[in-house]
Amino acid sequence: MARPPSKHSQAGEVARFLQKQRAIRQFVDRSPRLMFAVDATASRQPTWDMACHLQSEMFSATAPIAALSVQLCFYRGFRDFQASGWVNSTATLQALMSRVRCEAGQTQLQRVLRHGLDEHARVPVRALIFIGDAIEETPGSLLDLAGQCGLRKLPLFLFQEGADASVRQTLQQMASLSGGAHCSFDQNSAGTLQELLGAVARYAAGGRHALQDDRSRGARLLLSQMKD
Repeated sequence: MARPPSKHSQAGEVARFLQKQRAIRQFVDRSPRLMFAVDATASRQPTWDMACHLQSEMFSATAPIAALSVQLCFYRGFRDFQASGWVNSTATLQALMSRVRCEAGQTQLQRVLRHGLDEHARVPVRALIFIGDAIEETPGSLLDLAGQCGLRKLPLFLFQEGADASVRQTLQQMASLSGGAHCSFDQNSAGTLQELLGAVARYAAGGRHALQDDRSRGARLLLSQMKD
Protein backbone atom coordinates (compact mmCIF):
# COMPACT_ATOMS: atom_id res chain seq x y z
CA MET A 1 0.00 0.00 0.00
CA ALA A 2 1.35 3.40 -0.92
CA ARG A 3 2.53 5.50 1.97
CA PRO A 4 0.67 8.81 2.51
CA PRO A 5 2.71 11.93 1.81
CA SER A 6 4.65 13.16 4.79
CA LYS A 7 3.79 16.40 6.52
CA HIS A 8 7.19 17.67 5.45
CA SER A 9 6.50 17.05 1.74
CA GLN A 10 3.03 18.60 2.01
CA ALA A 11 4.51 21.68 3.66
CA GLY A 12 7.07 21.90 0.87
CA GLU A 13 4.37 21.76 -1.79
CA VAL A 14 2.41 24.52 -0.06
CA ALA A 15 5.54 26.66 0.21
CA ARG A 16 6.32 26.18 -3.49
CA PHE A 17 2.73 27.04 -4.42
CA LEU A 18 2.80 30.23 -2.34
CA GLN A 19 6.19 31.18 -3.79
CA LYS A 20 4.83 30.74 -7.30
CA GLN A 21 1.79 32.88 -6.50
CA ARG A 22 4.02 35.62 -5.08
CA ALA A 23 6.21 35.52 -8.19
CA ILE A 24 3.17 35.87 -10.45
CA ARG A 25 1.84 38.79 -8.39
CA GLN A 26 5.24 40.52 -8.43
CA PHE A 27 5.46 40.04 -12.20
CA VAL A 28 2.02 41.53 -12.76
CA ASP A 29 2.72 44.42 -10.39
CA ARG A 30 5.96 45.27 -12.23
CA SER A 31 4.39 45.10 -15.68
CA PRO A 32 3.23 48.29 -17.40
CA ARG A 33 -0.31 48.90 -16.15
CA LEU A 34 -3.21 50.07 -18.29
CA MET A 35 -6.73 50.75 -17.02
CA PHE A 36 -9.48 49.83 -19.49
CA ALA A 37 -12.82 51.44 -18.59
CA VAL A 38 -16.01 50.94 -20.61
CA ASP A 39 -19.52 52.37 -20.21
CA ALA A 40 -21.82 49.35 -19.68
CA THR A 41 -25.17 51.14 -19.51
CA ALA A 42 -28.12 49.78 -21.48
CA SER A 43 -27.39 51.28 -24.91
CA ARG A 44 -23.82 50.03 -24.88
CA GLN A 45 -24.15 46.27 -25.50
CA PRO A 46 -23.10 46.40 -29.20
CA THR A 47 -20.01 48.48 -28.35
CA TRP A 48 -19.24 46.30 -25.32
CA ASP A 49 -19.25 43.27 -27.59
CA MET A 50 -16.97 45.12 -30.04
CA ALA A 51 -14.54 46.07 -27.25
CA CYS A 52 -14.56 42.47 -25.99
CA HIS A 53 -13.54 41.31 -29.46
CA LEU A 54 -10.90 44.00 -30.01
CA GLN A 55 -9.19 44.05 -26.59
CA SER A 56 -6.69 41.41 -27.74
CA GLU A 57 -4.98 44.16 -29.75
CA MET A 58 -3.71 45.71 -26.51
CA PHE A 59 -1.76 42.57 -25.65
CA SER A 60 -0.53 41.69 -29.14
CA ALA A 61 0.62 45.28 -29.78
CA THR A 62 2.83 45.29 -26.68
CA ALA A 63 4.22 41.75 -26.93
CA PRO A 64 7.53 42.90 -28.53
CA ILE A 65 7.97 45.61 -25.87
CA ALA A 66 6.80 44.36 -22.48
CA ALA A 67 4.11 42.24 -20.89
CA LEU A 68 1.05 44.39 -20.19
CA SER A 69 -1.20 44.30 -17.13
CA VAL A 70 -4.78 45.48 -17.69
CA GLN A 71 -7.57 46.23 -15.25
CA LEU A 72 -11.15 46.19 -16.53
CA CYS A 73 -13.50 48.81 -15.08
CA PHE A 74 -17.14 49.39 -15.93
CA TYR A 75 -20.29 51.02 -14.62
CA ARG A 76 -23.93 50.19 -15.22
CA GLY A 77 -27.34 50.12 -13.53
CA PHE A 78 -27.90 52.00 -10.27
CA ARG A 79 -24.48 53.08 -9.04
CA ASP A 80 -22.94 49.74 -9.99
CA PHE A 81 -19.21 50.29 -10.52
CA GLN A 82 -16.82 47.35 -10.68
CA ALA A 83 -13.11 46.86 -11.25
CA SER A 84 -11.34 43.57 -11.86
CA GLY A 85 -7.94 42.53 -10.64
CA TRP A 86 -4.93 43.16 -12.86
CA VAL A 87 -4.67 40.57 -15.63
CA ASN A 88 -1.97 39.93 -18.20
CA SER A 89 -3.62 37.83 -20.89
CA THR A 90 -6.24 38.48 -23.52
CA ALA A 91 -8.02 35.21 -22.65
CA THR A 92 -8.49 36.27 -19.03
CA LEU A 93 -9.73 39.73 -19.98
CA GLN A 94 -12.12 38.32 -22.57
CA ALA A 95 -13.51 35.87 -20.01
CA LEU A 96 -14.14 38.75 -17.61
CA MET A 97 -15.85 40.86 -20.26
CA SER A 98 -18.00 38.02 -21.58
CA ARG A 99 -19.70 37.68 -18.19
CA VAL A 100 -20.88 41.31 -18.12
CA ARG A 101 -24.30 42.38 -19.35
CA CYS A 102 -25.12 46.04 -19.88
CA GLU A 103 -27.88 47.57 -17.72
CA ALA A 104 -29.74 50.88 -17.84
CA GLY A 105 -28.26 53.58 -15.63
CA GLN A 106 -26.49 56.92 -15.53
CA THR A 107 -22.86 57.55 -16.36
CA GLN A 108 -20.30 57.32 -13.56
CA LEU A 109 -17.16 58.70 -15.16
CA GLN A 110 -16.22 60.50 -11.94
CA ARG A 111 -15.97 57.14 -10.17
CA VAL A 112 -13.77 55.83 -12.97
CA LEU A 113 -11.37 58.75 -12.59
CA ARG A 114 -11.28 58.60 -8.80
CA HIS A 115 -10.59 54.89 -8.93
CA GLY A 116 -7.85 55.48 -11.49
CA LEU A 117 -6.19 58.07 -9.27
CA ASP A 118 -6.39 55.75 -6.25
CA GLU A 119 -4.79 52.87 -8.15
CA HIS A 120 -2.16 55.20 -9.59
CA ALA A 121 -1.25 56.38 -6.07
CA ARG A 122 -0.60 52.77 -5.01
CA VAL A 123 1.29 51.54 -8.08
CA PRO A 124 1.69 53.81 -11.14
CA VAL A 125 -0.75 53.33 -14.00
CA ARG A 126 0.70 54.31 -17.39
CA ALA A 127 -2.62 55.23 -19.07
CA LEU A 128 -6.39 55.09 -18.67
CA ILE A 129 -8.65 54.24 -21.61
CA PHE A 130 -12.35 55.11 -21.51
CA ILE A 131 -14.92 54.08 -24.12
CA GLY A 132 -18.37 55.67 -23.97
CA ASP A 133 -20.94 57.79 -25.75
CA ALA A 134 -22.56 59.98 -23.08
CA ILE A 135 -21.84 62.19 -20.07
CA GLU A 136 -24.58 62.88 -17.53
CA GLU A 137 -22.35 64.43 -14.89
CA THR A 138 -21.27 67.99 -14.20
CA PRO A 139 -18.45 68.85 -16.62
CA GLY A 140 -16.70 70.99 -14.01
CA SER A 141 -16.14 68.07 -11.63
CA LEU A 142 -14.86 65.89 -14.47
CA LEU A 143 -12.45 68.58 -15.62
CA ASP A 144 -11.14 68.98 -12.08
CA LEU A 145 -10.43 65.25 -11.86
CA ALA A 146 -8.84 65.27 -15.31
CA GLY A 147 -6.56 68.08 -14.15
CA GLN A 148 -5.53 65.97 -11.16
CA CYS A 149 -4.73 63.13 -13.55
CA GLY A 150 -2.52 65.49 -15.52
CA LEU A 151 -0.66 66.65 -12.42
CA ARG A 152 -0.05 63.04 -11.39
CA LYS A 153 1.03 61.89 -14.87
CA LEU A 154 -1.98 59.68 -15.57
CA PRO A 155 -3.00 60.47 -19.18
CA LEU A 156 -6.59 59.82 -20.24
CA PHE A 157 -7.38 58.36 -23.65
CA LEU A 158 -11.07 59.01 -24.19
CA PHE A 159 -12.73 57.25 -27.12
CA GLN A 160 -16.18 58.58 -27.91
CA GLU A 161 -18.73 56.61 -29.86
CA GLY A 162 -20.87 58.96 -31.93
CA ALA A 163 -20.67 62.69 -32.50
CA ASP A 164 -22.54 64.40 -29.65
CA ALA A 165 -21.05 67.90 -29.60
CA SER A 166 -21.33 68.52 -25.85
CA VAL A 167 -19.79 65.15 -25.03
CA ARG A 168 -16.99 65.80 -27.50
CA GLN A 169 -16.21 69.19 -25.97
CA THR A 170 -15.99 67.81 -22.43
CA LEU A 171 -13.91 64.79 -23.40
CA GLN A 172 -11.53 66.91 -25.47
CA GLN A 173 -10.94 69.24 -22.53
CA MET A 174 -10.44 66.31 -20.17
CA ALA A 175 -7.94 64.69 -22.51
CA SER A 176 -5.99 67.93 -22.89
CA LEU A 177 -5.85 68.56 -19.13
CA SER A 178 -4.59 65.04 -18.47
CA GLY A 179 -1.98 64.96 -21.23
CA GLY A 180 -3.86 62.31 -23.20
CA ALA A 181 -6.06 62.35 -26.30
CA HIS A 182 -9.68 62.16 -27.48
CA CYS A 183 -10.87 60.34 -30.60
CA SER A 184 -14.28 59.50 -32.04
CA PHE A 185 -15.48 56.30 -33.68
CA ASP A 186 -18.75 54.62 -34.65
CA GLN A 187 -20.15 51.13 -35.05
CA ASN A 188 -18.72 50.99 -38.57
CA SER A 189 -15.17 51.88 -37.56
CA ALA A 190 -14.03 48.88 -35.55
CA GLY A 191 -10.66 49.10 -37.29
CA THR A 192 -10.14 52.62 -35.96
CA LEU A 193 -10.91 51.57 -32.40
CA GLN A 194 -8.62 48.57 -32.74
CA GLU A 195 -5.73 50.80 -33.87
CA LEU A 196 -6.38 53.23 -31.02
CA LEU A 197 -6.36 50.48 -28.40
CA GLY A 198 -3.11 49.11 -29.79
CA ALA A 199 -1.51 52.56 -29.88
CA VAL A 200 -2.39 53.36 -26.26
CA ALA A 201 -1.11 49.96 -25.18
CA ARG A 202 2.20 50.59 -26.94
CA TYR A 203 2.43 53.96 -25.20
CA ALA A 204 1.73 52.30 -21.83
CA ALA A 205 4.38 49.65 -22.48
CA GLY A 206 7.14 51.77 -23.99
CA GLY A 207 6.30 55.44 -23.55
CA ARG A 208 6.19 58.14 -26.19
CA HIS A 209 9.12 56.68 -28.13
CA ALA A 210 7.22 53.42 -28.66
CA LEU A 211 4.25 55.42 -29.92
CA GLN A 212 6.45 57.43 -32.28
CA ASP A 213 7.80 54.18 -33.74
CA ASP A 214 4.25 53.05 -34.47
CA ARG A 215 3.22 54.00 -38.02
CA SER A 216 -0.49 53.29 -37.59
CA ARG A 217 -3.17 55.92 -38.07
CA GLY A 218 -4.20 55.43 -34.45
CA ALA A 219 -0.73 56.38 -33.23
CA ARG A 220 -0.72 59.49 -35.41
CA LEU A 221 -4.12 60.54 -34.05
CA LEU A 222 -2.87 60.27 -30.49
CA LEU A 223 0.48 61.98 -31.08
CA SER A 224 -1.20 64.92 -32.81
CA GLN A 225 -2.93 65.76 -29.50
CA MET A 226 -0.48 64.67 -26.82
CA LYS A 227 1.76 67.24 -25.22
CA ASP A 228 5.53 66.80 -25.43
